[in-house]
Amino acid sequence: MSALTGTGGLTASSVSTHTQTVLIAGCGDLGTEVGLRFAALGHPVVGLRRSAHLLPPQIEGQAVDLSLDKPDIPADTSTVIVALAASEPSVEGYRAAYVDGLTNLLDAMDDAVVVPNRFILISSTAVYDVTDGSWVDETVPAKSSAPRDRILLEAEQMLLSRIPTATVFRLSGIYGPGRERLITQVRQGRATVGPAPRYTNRIHRDDAAAAIVHLALLPAQPEPLYLGVDDNPALSEEVLTFLAGELSAAPPTAVDTDSARGGNKRLRNALLRSTGFDFTYPDYRTGYRALIAGVGTRHP
Repeated sequence: MSALTGTGGLTASSVSTHTQTVLIAGCGDLGTEVGLRFAALGHPVVGLRRSAHLLPPQIEGQAVDLSLDKPDIPADTSTVIVALAASEPSVEGYRAAYVDGLTNLLDAMDDAVVVPNRFILISSTAVYDVTDGSWVDETVPAKSSAPRDRILLEAEQMLLSRIPTATVFRLSGIYGPGRERLITQVRQGRATVGPAPRYTNRIHRDDAAAAIVHLALLPAQPEPLYLGVDDNPALSEEVLTFLAGELSAAPPTAVDTDSARGGNKRLRNALLRSTGFDFTYPDYRTGYRALIAGVGTRHP
């Protein structure tokens, strides 16, 4: 996909032409896609990641482990996108990435006396501990009993205490090139569904990246919080059955136990939509069909 595709109506001619630096802290798969889109719009982009040599040439890499060290902040940084990822799925790994990493970044910005025009932190809709299938939007308080999710909330709160104008963008389950877990499970006959219906929510990686760029380039100040999710919350069984049909594979197997992973909730994207953002993949059917067809780029 072209880096200009799916930018919510924004084009190179309709956005600011300034050349101040976009800094992406956590330049993995999602961060790289965001960086490529900014670069295609003419912005210099600096990407922070441990293995900076893996970044494409459009992104100037800086090798740094933010959980341990403070990065060098370009003096002309105008936009900061934080898309950190834990190196391991433990409480310690989450704290090192999301709290320690964010703290080192903010401290480095203070040291460099850099105050960006836009600061967007990528978080997760896992912070909503909702299990009854009810609807959730930005007005619903985020409460979770899971230790890792509480760390995400701690990081969000710490950021907003230091940069009150920052925006938190909570993403639902990201899928796309290189994120094909459900497709693999269905192909291998390992997909299962529990006895109780459970709603799931998702967003294609390319739409997530496009939405981040869109929010960063809005003429007006974004809201403090947005949910990043497509138009179609869907039952897990419905999604897996659809994939089985597309792949000519066996339907999911019913099991007696049901995983609580991801909760059971339906997420609304009305606030994101109200900014003028348009999805390339507004539902799982269009997104997964494109993924099965091999549309999109897998980043290192």
